Amino acid sequence: MLAAAVAIRLEGNGPVFFKQKRYVFNYELIGVFKFRSINANRCDAHVTTLVSKGDPRVTRFGRFIRKTSLDELPQLFNVLTGQLSLVGKRPHASEINAADTLYAQVVDGYFVRHRVRPGITGWAQINGWRGETDTREKIEQRVKHALDYIDHWSLMFHLKILMRTPFALLKSENAC
Repeated sequence: MLAAAVAIRLEGNGPVFFKQKRYVFNYELIGVFKFRSINANRCDAHVTTLVSKGDPRVTRFGRFIRKTSLDELPQLFNVLTGQLSLVGKRPHASEINAADTLYAQVVDGYFVRHRVRPGITGWAQINGWRGETDTREKIEQRVKHALDYIDHWSLMFHLKILMRTPFALLKSENAC
């Protein structure tokens, strides 16, 4: 984390970390920590504009930490405060859209995701559904996997997800 912080600082002005508002358990809105991967003067605090492949707002080092998901590492602070778990469904930004529609309007049953504590890694992410969510299919698949996770929750399932996470991060075709 220290090396990433130094690299972000050397690449330009602006904070190393930022907080992004995300809905978690029972629709509680919290600030989720992330490493800044976008030029400080081009940040979208409400995440109404998704980061996409080749996005000119993303810094050079930002591309690397986004592709490897290292930008999510500061969420360990959220885990330590009890706001996130290591494993769960990923929390979505408060105003995020898929195909110009709020996620909750894209998928029936979306609200069920908020009945469990979110995590840094999850079933959708290790099955290739991380990164950009610019289409209905991508958000539908994320929600489908989140609901599958909720239905099959167990300690062994958590361990399986934790063990597979490093390998899933090596496959970065959907990361941006």
